[in-house]
Amino acid sequence: MKLICGPMATISHPAFRILLEKFGGCDEYFTEMINAGSLLTGGQFESFYINPVPVPEKIVWQLTGHDAQNMADAAAVLCRLPGIGVDINMGCSAPDIYKYGAGIGWMLKDRSETRDMVKAVGNEIKKACDEQGRKIRYSVKLRLGDDNFTDDSFFSFCDMLVEEGVEMLTLHPRTKKEKLARPPRYFYCQQLKQRYEGKIPVIVNGNVVDANSAKRAIAEVPDADGIMISRAAVTKPWIFAQLQRQLFNKPSGTSDFIIRDYEQDGSELFKVDLKQLAHDYIRDVEIYQPEEFWKTRLQRFFTYYSQNFLFAHYAQTSFINAKDNEELHNRIDEFFEKCPEERYKKI
Repeated sequence: MKLICGPMATISHPAFRILLEKFGGCDEYFTEMINAGSLLTGGQFESFYINPVPVPEKIVWQLTGHDAQNMADAAAVLCRLPGIGVDINMGCSAPDIYKYGAGIGWMLKDRSETRDMVKAVGNEIKKACDEQGRKIRYSVKLRLGDDNFTDDSFFSFCDMLVEEGVEMLTLHPRTKKEKLARPPRYFYCQQLKQRYEGKIPVIVNGNVVDANSAKRAIAEVPDADGIMISRAAVTKPWIFAQLQRQLFNKPSGTSDFIIRDYEQDGSELFKVDLKQLAHDYIRDVEIYQPEEFWKTRLQRFFTYYSQNFLFAHYAQTSFINAKDNEELHNRIDEFFEKCPEERYKKI
């Protein structure tokens, strides 16, 4: 079963992948959404969105946009890059995305319009495969649809995707408006897998935050081909290593800030140095992101990172309100001086 890091705006960039790889990484990394129009017009920051560091062979380029021709043309550009393949975002339910006709907006449009886009993108991917002599996977990440969706409408939509050449589906089994507090309807993932058994892989997405929740997802979708994890990987960049160890009995990766020790009973113990992790991450953001992005990228990361602490709100407020990176480094040092017991976390 594959473990996949999902696409997250302001998070799924090289510095974050470097962090995850230090713990052993995962099987695939979806990029943050790449806007088709901006990619084609050569936007000022597009080179940063399409940087595949540090593991080009694990990258899945996630594409978003509202215009079918732009989507197809942008897919052709992405196919010239290294990586596993191209994924169409049909799952983002942020109002500024779907009202623009992108994200889950493609599930809400007239079916013929969406079919034409899916076909056009697929044609470009197939053409690139033929020209380059390599496999470029075509996938879609989606939700159940609008809140008035029916089983017939959802499954017929997925049938259309498969008919037009989509080779993998990742389902976040909630509707457009359903929030994370509502349990995901995993049974739709299992039904999808049974529907396309032997045809395409189906990936489960939603609410997997540790080994126990992963076991619950697997129990409800026993035929799933993989699990996609997003937000939990920001809070706990070691989550993939934990799942490899706890679910599949595979050894954890090593890094400068993982400390191996032993419990009193002789069992192996792993701890992470959260102070060094934070300083290293800031430096990698400075290397791999434009200066204009530093503040927003770091604020988003440290919002999740701070959840590791007993004094989470205090830590978060301090870190995200730093005026610049130098002050952020200083505030991290000050936090651990005041709360030394928070520095090393058992993982």
